[in-house]
Amino acid sequence: MAQVLADRRDVDFVLFEQLGVEELIKHEKFAGLNKKTVDMTINEARNLAIKEILPTNSIGDREGVKFENGKVTVPECYHKPHKLLLEGEWTALQEDPEYGGQGLPSLVARAALEYLFANYCLANYGIMGHGTGKMVELYGTDKQKEVFLKKLYSGEWGGTMLLTEPEAGSDVGALTSSAVKNADGTYSITGQKIFITNGEHDLTDNIIHPVLARIEGAPAGTKGISIFIVPKIWVNEDGSMGEPNDIVCTGVEEKMGIHSSSTCVMAMGSKGKCRGLLLGQENEGMKVMFHMMNEARLNVGFQGFCYGAEAYLYAVNYARERIQGRDLVAGKDRDAQPVAIINHPDVRRMLLWMKSHVDGMRSLTYYVSKCFDMIETEQNAEKQAIAKGFTELLTPIVKAYCSQRGFEVCSMAMQVYGGYGYTREYPVEQLTRDCRITSIYEGTDGIQAMDLLGRKLGMEKGKIFMNFIDEIKKIISQSKTITGLEKMADDLEKALVRFAETASHIGSKARSENFKTAYAFAHPFLEVMGDMTMAWMLLWRASIAAPKVDGGKKKDVDFYQGQVMTAKFFIETVLPGTLGRMDAITASSNAAVEISNDAFGGL
Repeated sequence: MAQVLADRRDVDFVLFEQLGVEELIKHEKFAGLNKKTVDMTINEARNLAIKEILPTNSIGDREGVKFENGKVTVPECYHKPHKLLLEGEWTALQEDPEYGGQGLPSLVARAALEYLFANYCLANYGIMGHGTGKMVELYGTDKQKEVFLKKLYSGEWGGTMLLTEPEAGSDVGALTSSAVKNADGTYSITGQKIFITNGEHDLTDNIIHPVLARIEGAPAGTKGISIFIVPKIWVNEDGSMGEPNDIVCTGVEEKMGIHSSSTCVMAMGSKGKCRGLLLGQENEGMKVMFHMMNEARLNVGFQGFCYGAEAYLYAVNYARERIQGRDLVAGKDRDAQPVAIINHPDVRRMLLWMKSHVDGMRSLTYYVSKCFDMIETEQNAEKQAIAKGFTELLTPIVKAYCSQRGFEVCSMAMQVYGGYGYTREYPVEQLTRDCRITSIYEGTDGIQAMDLLGRKLGMEKGKIFMNFIDEIKKIISQSKTITGLEKMADDLEKALVRFAETASHIGSKARSENFKTAYAFAHPFLEVMGDMTMAWMLLWRASIAAPKVDGGKKKDVDFYQGQVMTAKFFIETVLPGTLGRMDAITASSNAAVEISNDAFGGL
């Protein structure tokens, strides 16, 4: 069975032809970078993934993590590739070299990560400290930056985020962890946190835990939450490590998937000796934490996409190799030879459905990464503002839509395999299990939908959302001038008009006395917006590819024709269903709100 990774031809198409990375790296911020260095970076990421990371994925799944006497050990095969990740400086690709980063554009880093996520659990042990470090960089004191930042970015020390508690998951304001200020300026922390990714493991000498807690006397709810740096091993002012801190792992979760990810229960202050350093100002913990949370949400959506992209390529390869059944054109000819299942219409339908979503999600996730680059490099203030607005508006789409569709792609890939796909002999079974978590952690799909409806649609009085509409209009106008794309452009234009009307309707309803009904349709609306985003990205791809279909090598012609046909499939077969969901949203049935609790049945 061949092992597959990201489609390099498609990665290059998005980077160089769709998003123009060569123009981006001309900026002085990326001095010294050129196409050759971008290619080399991605090649090296791919080589590392193929040789060292991907082979550990199924082994890590079967071995899992082991917990004993407060210690967690990861699969033994993880130690070598983890060391290579650190030595290759893959843990902070886009950060300033002063802090141990490589200074790459976020767009290039995103492409490299698609390969490194060949085993997400393994890669995350090294990469997760980046989010912890970013909070220290933005809100820490000079001393905190000096002590923690480089070791977090380099992966020498691990990082986490201690947020969730048994009675305070999505409702963060209900947390009970407490902090008391000590005479030396440190704080004594007491509490318990659950579902802590990488809370304890044996890959690093130290783990730095950002912990949300309430200082004694602070206001109730989220307004009274502060955030603290709580090292596993206390770090002295000179950067040397001192005594073990009173923060311990008391157990790990047995999960459906991501078995090699250490998901811990963490207890703080059971001996009364857990110390932490205030990060930022008192009672501003949520503001600090959301810098990490937003990055984490984008990475989780990207994680969901990566599972789906890998599952799709496995399914394509299997469909080309699996001989089963006669071609339909053979009719009743009993002497006809069986053919590869990729020739069967229903299998082709499934593959093209998967391809359309995988291609669209790659373009979307890379596009948002480029928006982060534009915030720092764009000279035009209006374009810079649009890019910043899109990073906020599209975060819930990336997180929820890519998680959801990534899982559906994995499930459909299993369907292509048939019974074999349900066995552990083939990789899509693990990919499907592993992908399921992406719709849950770092904020469920429902929470993302509420964020989109309640906060993001109305940002700057709707201006950012209208900028989003305008960007789609630009691609539609461009596509109308390209032979073969006229009907697709017209179809998307009609859907876009309907979408704008739908957004206006649900936005108004969310501000009315019937707001509960509006929020019952928040998730369907997020799905609709995700579909519209896919149609935008795919038509954009087709507008680049269509003029290149004629001439050139057959491989290139096939690729570009594939871009056109993929957009055609999505716009002509998926988008009509999206219009139906828009009808349901504007009809706004109140059934979900009005049904009584007892009417749901059960014991």
